[in-house]
Amino acid sequence: MALIDKICTWQRLEDKDREEVMENIASHEDWKSCFSELAPGLLLFARQWVHSAADAEDIVQEAFVKFWRRNHNIDNRPLLYAAVRSIALDFIRRDVRRARREAAVFAETESAADPQFELDDDTQSALAAAVDSLPCDQREVLVLKIWNELTFNEIARALGISQNTAASRYRYALSNLKKSLQPQ
Repeated sequence: MALIDKICTWQRLEDKDREEVMENIASHEDWKSCFSELAPGLLLFARQWVHSAADAEDIVQEAFVKFWRRNHNIDNRPLLYAAVRSIALDFIRRDVRRARREAAVFAETESAADPQFELDDDTQSALAAAVDSLPCDQREVLVLKIWNELTFNEIARALGISQNTAASRYRYALSNLKKSLQPQ
């Protein structure tokens, strides 16, 4: 008798689970149609705070997911707009904090990143100007080779280029420096 009771209980649980899944599917379809209906207005609303359409889309999607996970009523549109606004403002705050951190890090490393010359005479000033005037790809190889003492193999791996390309850029950089530093 106990086995029959267990089977009946399992059957009732399975039926209940099926009903719950079907309700969730119906609810999910309601949410999908609600999203497709409201998304354009929500995107326009989110664009007031962010600069790109992609950021606005991320904000609207995040708001909708939070709204859905908290089982709010689909018809509570003011709350959905409030969620979009809140997430957009959080996004702005994060963006401002990140920009401040990046500026602080950049300010700390700016002086250490560039090769430092003691500009006591005109020759050193001319060399610094000549290095600055090199094309970027040649300058970066030159800096890695001379100031950082990397091999061409290490430079190639660091820049994602071939070893021959690294060597060629170095030769071109030296040639350009020689041309720009020769007396006229």
